[in-house]
Amino acid sequence: MILFGKPLHTFPDHALARQIFRESLVFAGKLSRDPRLKTGLTPFTLQCHMTAMNKIKTVCVYCGSSPGTNPRFIEAAAAFGKILGENGIRLVYGGGSLGLMGAVATAALDHGGSVTGIIPEFLNTRERMLSRVQELIVTPDMHERKRLMFERSDAFVALPGGVGTLEELVEQLTWQQLGRHSKPILLANIDGFWEPLLALITHMRATQFIRPGFPVEVIKAERVEDILPRLRAAAALVSEEAMQMAPDVARRL
Repeated sequence: MILFGKPLHTFPDHALARQIFRESLVFAGKLSRDPRLKTGLTPFTLQCHMTAMNKIKTVCVYCGSSPGTNPRFIEAAAAFGKILGENGIRLVYGGGSLGLMGAVATAALDHGGSVTGIIPEFLNTRERMLSRVQELIVTPDMHERKRLMFERSDAFVALPGGVGTLEELVEQLTWQQLGRHSKPILLANIDGFWEPLLALITHMRATQFIRPGFPVEVIKAERVEDILPRLRAAAALVSEEAMQMAPDVARRL
């Protein structure tokens, strides 16, 4: 694996180099000065390398079609949509205009972003399609919706949501665990929303239903502003080929 143009094993502590990326210490000046990792690169050169490694052009967001009981959920969705719009990263989402879904998409659009909404025909009325989006795809069923959302995204973020959000998230974790893709998957743990799921994953590891040879790689962010840096850091560790799943494979899953 190559980091900053150098083989990972040449760093004083290559395990720590990986950890630093996963903790999303991706700001060039800070990282170049970090005494734990002697890159030998100036902040400017480091920034050039990091820019080349930034593979996140589209982000799929899974989230609820209702606002939930905590005002911070809607606030987080809107804040993340704003970040995507301002950074020129396309949002891929479920196509609705209600709840967190509507908040993240509206904020992305309001801040100059591009949005792809993908919604199954039977949910057109229930989730009220957001007509403002630049690209709106209506699918015949949920399976086609999820396949297209996967194919059009470089990374996945789960904001608070219900059973549908959980099902979409777990499907991506399963595909990743089985080696079908290596796209980053992040839990936006707003006010600890995902702590019960994280505890369950820990329990599954302890009881060896998640085994060392089949890890579940989930990234966590407590703050909205940490989401994009952590996705970029995770993507920088993965080859372009490993992040992709062949379309014919996706259709069969």
